[in-house]
Amino acid sequence: MFTRRFVLLAATLVSLNLALWFASPGLALRRAVIQELFGPKMVRVQVYEKNGVEWNLDRGVITSISPTQLTLKEADGRIQQIPLSPTTRVIGLGGHQIPATVLAPRWRVLVTWPANGAAQSVDVERVRRGSGRAPAAAPAPSLS
Repeated sequence: MFTRRFVLLAATLVSLNLALWFASPGLALRRAVIQELFGPKMVRVQVYEKNGVEWNLDRGVITSISPTQLTLKEADGRIQQIPLSPTTRVIGLGGHQIPATVLAPRWRVLVTWPANGAAQSVDVERVRRGSGRAPAAAPAPSLS
């Protein structure tokens, strides 16, 4: 009788061990797929929630900006106009909130916005030199 219990316990422990051993790579695979889909190669995404709300995520370079609208050129050449509002959060490179008035052409951003509303957030991913907002360097002195 003792051996039967021991064999049953050993079989249960081995099954549990195998299940946990195979589950871990599966979870890592899911993270890799999410990173691949929503990582730096993403151009645009449309998400539909169960309650019917549609969200857009657009990544691109700012071509023009006004207090009420942001225009992006996406990697595939599409031009996307996105409305802005005073409640739009702008997150800078360091993760700190910055005023929307600082945004400038040639900055690479990721914008999250509902399909029929103003942008909820603008995440700055890269700031290009000579974007117009940074102070310009002084011209080099002439030697002649």
